[in-house]
Amino acid sequence: MNIRTLIAEDEPLAAEALADWVSAHPRLSLVAVCHDGASALAQCQALAPDLVLSDINMPGLTGLQLAHALSSENPAPALIFTTAYDEHALAAFELHALDYLLKPFSRERFDEAIEHAIAHRPAAAEVARSLEDEGPLTRVLVRDQGKIFPIQVQDIEHLHSDTKYTAITSRGRSYLVRLPISAFEQRLDPARFLKLQRGAIANLDFVESMTPDENSQLVVQMRDGTRFTASREVSKKLREQSI
Repeated sequence: MNIRTLIAEDEPLAAEALADWVSAHPRLSLVAVCHDGASALAQCQALAPDLVLSDINMPGLTGLQLAHALSSENPAPALIFTTAYDEHALAAFELHALDYLLKPFSRERFDEAIEHAIAHRPAAAEVARSLEDEGPLTRVLVRDQGKIFPIQVQDIEHLHSDTKYTAITSRGRSYLVRLPISAFEQRLDPARFLKLQRGAIANLDFVESMTPDENSQLVVQMRDGTRFTASREVSKKLREQSI
């Protein structure tokens, strides 16, 4: 699967060189070249690239401002900075940039950064594409240690999420993907999966027990030891369904 790549670079020669290298790479496909931060943000929102190669000093929005804006996208693209200034490196990595290419950099250094991105970028793109089909979800594609492989949905024990990431636990391992839990919620079989609270969905086949706490909410104990407290509404429904 090609990695859809967008270039944000205001220097024409640098943009042209990057475009040539991206086009020549067997794993990359070039979707856009933008010459300022504002147009790069607009194109990212329109095209949803998997990877962004961004300069830092650009008109409109800086690369750091672009990265900050993209961090709220679901899914957010992987990011590699390409810049002539090294003083922004710490800020770049605080924004979860995968690499920081200091100009002038060689083709070998570029290829090294791309391989790093391929090995470490979140599995959001693969997961998103696996969620595109209609009907109940039967498998999810995840990325781990540079490999993409399917997880059968019946083997998913639970999903736990903050606002942007979801941890999928299956067969004792967790895989972090950059998608909200809402992306999965409507596609999971409601006969098997139960939304316990805003950020947690459990596979009932892997529930060990449910115990009321001091507030009469059910504490759901999973077989792997994970515990979730069901919301009041869900706790009430579970009690009503018990024999």
